[in-house]
Amino acid sequence: MMSAEGEYDCIVIGAGVQGSFTAYQLAKRNKKTLLLEQFILPHTRGSSHGQTRIIRRAYDEDFYTHMMGECFELWAQLERETGVKLYRQTGLLVMGPENSQYYTTVKNTLLRNKVPLMVLTHENFSQHIPHVKLAQGDEAVVDITAGVLYADRALKTAQGQFQKLGGVIRDNEMVTDIKPGPVVTVSTSAGVYRAKSVVITAGPWANKLLSHTGLQLPLEVLKINVCYWREKVQGSYNVKQRFPCFLLTEGEESNEHIYGLPSNEYPGLVKICYHMGSVADPDQRDMQKDKSDIDILQRFVKRCLPGLVPEPAVVESCLYTITPDRHFVMDTHPTYSNIVIGAGFSGHGFKFGPIIGKLLCELSLGEMPSYDLSPFRIRRFLEKTKSAL
Repeated sequence: MMSAEGEYDCIVIGAGVQGSFTAYQLAKRNKKTLLLEQFILPHTRGSSHGQTRIIRRAYDEDFYTHMMGECFELWAQLERETGVKLYRQTGLLVMGPENSQYYTTVKNTLLRNKVPLMVLTHENFSQHIPHVKLAQGDEAVVDITAGVLYADRALKTAQGQFQKLGGVIRDNEMVTDIKPGPVVTVSTSAGVYRAKSVVITAGPWANKLLSHTGLQLPLEVLKINVCYWREKVQGSYNVKQRFPCFLLTEGEESNEHIYGLPSNEYPGLVKICYHMGSVADPDQRDMQKDKSDIDILQRFVKRCLPGLVPEPAVVESCLYTITPDRHFVMDTHPTYSNIVIGAGFSGHGFKFGPIIGKLLCELSLGEMPSYDLSPFRIRRFLEKTKSAL
C-alpha cells in the first residue's frame, strides 16, 4: 500500500479556509504538502462556505487588530498574485451603548491602533447612514478600512494557488486514523499517508480527529442560522449605495452581537445574523431546529432597520466551533510537537485565513511564530481545569 507518493513533508487535514491557507503557505516554502478533505469540494457542511464574510480591524483585543494589519496586506497580495477580486471596502458601522464595556473597548482599540475611523453622533448619524435607527444612548463608529470578503472565491483561490505550487488536494477522503510518531501516519477511507508533520484544521470535527492522539479540547459546535432579509425599496441597503457592514455589540434584544452585510450576494437581500447559535452535531446539523435567534433578529430588524421586511426571506446555516473564551486555538499538540492544531475559530476566524495559514505553517516547521501566540495556546484550558480541581 505504502509507496513514495504516500510520503509528504506535511499533511493538512481539513480544506476550509484555515487548512487551505496553511497548505498554500507550506507549498510556498517548497514543502511537499497534502491537503485532505472528507467531503467533495466545494461543500457547505463546515464553516467556510457562503459568498461573503466581514473583514475588520474593529476588535476589543489589540492582538486581533495587530494581526489584521498584516492580514489585510496578505489578502491584497493574493489579489495581486491571482488577479481575482477578494475584498470590497464598505466600512464597518459599530454601534453600541456608549458607556458599555465592549463598545468602548472596541472604540479605544481602534483609536490606539490608529485605524482610520469616523465617530458618528445622533446629530449626524442619519445623514451618513440612512435607513438605520440608532438607539437612544447608543453611539457609533465606522472602521473605514473594513469591508466584505468574497468567501467562496477566496477559498477557491487559495486552493488553486496551492495546486499551482505543486500541492496535492484529495477530497472525499475521510481520515480514519492518526498515528503519532517522529513520522505521523494518517489513514483515510482511500489510503495511507506519512508525513514529518501534520496540521489539523478540521473545524467542527477537530475533537473527533484529536481523539486519535489522546487529546480533547473544550470545543463546542453551534449551528448558526444565516438569514437574509428583503429590502422594501430595492437598493436602499445596497453595497453600491455605500451601505456598510454593521455590528451591534449589544442591544435591547440581546447581549450577543448582531451583524450584517449590505445587499450584494442575493440582490435585494441583506444578510443579518445573530453571533450565537445552538449546540449541534456537525454530522446531524439539520436535526437542530432552534429558531430563537431568528426571533431576536426579527425584533432587531423591526426596531433598527425599518426599510427591511422583518421576516427572513432565505435562511441558510453555518457551523461555529467555539472555545470557552472565544479565542482561537493555534498550537502544537502538548505531547507530539509535530502535530499542529488550528481550531475553535469561534465564528470570527475567516478574515484571518492568510495570517493563520502563515502561523500554522511556522508552527509545523518548528519556527518561532511571527506573533505572540500565548492567547491561543492550549495550556490556557489545562490551567483552568487544574485550578478548578
